[in-house]
Amino acid sequence: MSGKDKPEEKHKNDPYGNLRMPGEGEPITEPPIPAATVVLLRDGPSGVETLMLRKNKEIRFGGMWVFPGGRIDAADYPGGNPGDKIAMDGASAASDEHKTAAARNAAARETHEEAGLHTDPEDFVWFSHWTPPPITPKRFTTWFFAARVPEEQEIVIDGGEIHDHRWISPADALALHAAREIDFVPPTWVTLHYLASRKSVDNLLAHFASVPPKVYETHLGKTEEGHRVALWHGDAGYDAWDASVEGHRHRVVMAKDGFIFENTIEVY
Repeated sequence: MSGKDKPEEKHKNDPYGNLRMPGEGEPITEPPIPAATVVLLRDGPSGVETLMLRKNKEIRFGGMWVFPGGRIDAADYPGGNPGDKIAMDGASAASDEHKTAAARNAAARETHEEAGLHTDPEDFVWFSHWTPPPITPKRFTTWFFAARVPEEQEIVIDGGEIHDHRWISPADALALHAAREIDFVPPTWVTLHYLASRKSVDNLLAHFASVPPKVYETHLGKTEEGHRVALWHGDAGYDAWDASVEGHRHRVVMAKDGFIFENTIEVY
């Protein structure tokens, strides 16, 4: 059996739909839903810590650990005007200043609703934008921001959508995910990897402010071993949706026994 004929081995935190090449099946015409999240940071005893929330097991992405955030409401837009429908591709969505302003407002609103924290959206540093592959009708195109949170603020979770919270170092969160003790999806995994590259909040926020936001429009592939792969711009197999293409790597291999980040081109 060749690699391409091998059945897919899907990690339980792989959120993407069935693998299909562009042009296969019915085309997806529904635009992605605008959403926003904010990575809240503080300096802990051993370095950067981030606030993570665990979703109610009975809702979408139930039981997953996430950063505060959610979909953008009409009232989040400046003047309450959403404007034109969002573009199908994440790069166009992310470059829309009107929608980015709404994303800041939504992230601040959701932070208060989910964690009881008051934050100023003008303090948020936009550092990435994520759009899933166009293989399922319902998907979210999401702005990721980062901000420092004063330690004196108390976390108050809503008990409805959110059932638990913790301040945790990015490295510890990744280790717990590898041990299958906590669950989160690839955008959260890559974000934690990015956070772990700096030792203080000041250093991390200064870095984010000094470089353009990273735009991830995810493509999906499969290795010769049958592992599903999230591919991003710069990966040799990105345009062809083919994880077997030799060359530069910018991907997460979602093997059943754990995620593996491969990157030879993107600076983090």
